[in-house]
Amino acid sequence: MTIIGLKESERVHPIIESAREGARVTVTRRGVRQSVRVLLGVLVLVCVRPARTTHAQDAISFQSGAQLTILQLNDVYETTPIDTLGGLARVATLKQNVAKSGATPIVVLAGDFLSSSVASSVFKGEQMIEAFNAMGLDLATLGNHEFDFGKDVLLQRMAASKFQYVVANVLDESTGRPVGGAAPFLIRTFNGLKVGFFGLCLTDQEISGDHRRGFQFLDPIQAAASSVAALRRDGAQAIVAITHLAYADDRELARRFPDINLIVGGHEHFPITSTAGATLISKSGSDAKVVARIDLRYTNGVLERLLSPIPIDASLRDDPGTAAVVAKWEGRLSDALNEVVGRTEVALNAESRRLRTSESEVGNLITDAMRADTRAQVAIINSGSIRGDRVFPPGPITRRTLLALQPFGNVVCIVEAPGRALLAALNHGVSRLPASAGQFPDVSGLTMRVELTAPEGDRVRDVEVGGRPLDLAKSYTIALPDYILSGGDGYTMFQDVRTITGPEAGTLIVSAIEKYVAAQKTVAPKIEGRITIH
Repeated sequence: MTIIGLKESERVHPIIESAREGARVTVTRRGVRQSVRVLLGVLVLVCVRPARTTHAQDAISFQSGAQLTILQLNDVYETTPIDTLGGLARVATLKQNVAKSGATPIVVLAGDFLSSSVASSVFKGEQMIEAFNAMGLDLATLGNHEFDFGKDVLLQRMAASKFQYVVANVLDESTGRPVGGAAPFLIRTFNGLKVGFFGLCLTDQEISGDHRRGFQFLDPIQAAASSVAALRRDGAQAIVAITHLAYADDRELARRFPDINLIVGGHEHFPITSTAGATLISKSGSDAKVVARIDLRYTNGVLERLLSPIPIDASLRDDPGTAAVVAKWEGRLSDALNEVVGRTEVALNAESRRLRTSESEVGNLITDAMRADTRAQVAIINSGSIRGDRVFPPGPITRRTLLALQPFGNVVCIVEAPGRALLAALNHGVSRLPASAGQFPDVSGLTMRVELTAPEGDRVRDVEVGGRPLDLAKSYTIALPDYILSGGDGYTMFQDVRTITGPEAGTLIVSAIEKYVAAQKTVAPKIEGRITIH
């Protein structure tokens, strides 16, 4: 493998893994440690013959000779830019610009787009489908979040899609055929190059039992075996797997099936470019902040692949047609935020000083919602993530109220951790009392007593979980924000525990609260003695 044009950047963070020697760092994602080489602003050329020296200026020449240009997206939850990067109207312009240059582009989406976002909690992903239709999406596979609203909604969204779905391992239980008319695999010819595509979706616990109803999930490896064999039999000169699998599973897929030339993957929310044997694996991050451009060139029986990460920034103008669709749904969302989801019989005091020093009604409401959504034994949240800084009076609760309380887009994750890790988290959370601090914990499913005169790190006493004393050696399921899972506010004690549901699969906290309030219809959170301070 030859790597071209290396430079450092803090914005893109692609991750490169290869068999070559070099500086290595350790990155932890979802509890799995992977040794990776970190390179930024990179072009990658992968050949099935011995690598030759290639220079950055050769990229334009390579692209002009390519038969196919894949523009990769995965894990796209927003149609608009986030912090200046992303936006489907810009991606539409990129595709048009690539076509104008003489290349043959297709846009490929490696799963996760119907959920989760505030807009999707309101429109159940309808806005995403219409935006992708306008943008010119060509191929997509399913991710775990496509099942969040159940079978009927998924079938409706697939029927409204103008693009082709490819998924080999998710069947409609009633027909035994790929769900929603998806193709398990297909072959398309681009400028004389026969390219075979097949799709795979993860099948583990990140799709809950409720969301599995009506579907039959096949083992991805078994489904890949039949797809790869069929594509080779039908004369594919290049095989592309469009997957929504964990990175380790993508590498296993490449190991088991070396005939796969390219894996266009999703699920991880950070860019990854790696090789496993002769297979190139690409993941482009999330929310269309970066598009991985992958050019395929086939000459004299050799397939070469050139990968170029492209930041989707303000240098790309909005495509007017796509922008109009996005604006329409943004306007509808603004109106929808005023809709009432339930009522509160008591005032919801979200004043920062109170939230960050003591148990609160708002904190109890939010952590109860997190625990209900995940069915975890315990829920914990850092009070600094709860905003609004005012008292919301008794009466109607709108979506806008919930967004005021939870504006950051944090996701509910689930970990399995020993009692000693939970105790360490609680001690850390109260360590700055009596000072006001955002790390102060709100909790559900447990009670505790805090001794202010005790040393920092040893202030928490008499912890009970579900009415029973905390067992330091016993494992507990804990619902917590992705912010805490990643070590935010100093909560480092969950870095090496087992992650059951990571940020890629969790529900937005604001959506969990809405679901909880809507189910209760009327809430009346109160101070219950979950945290007593002496």
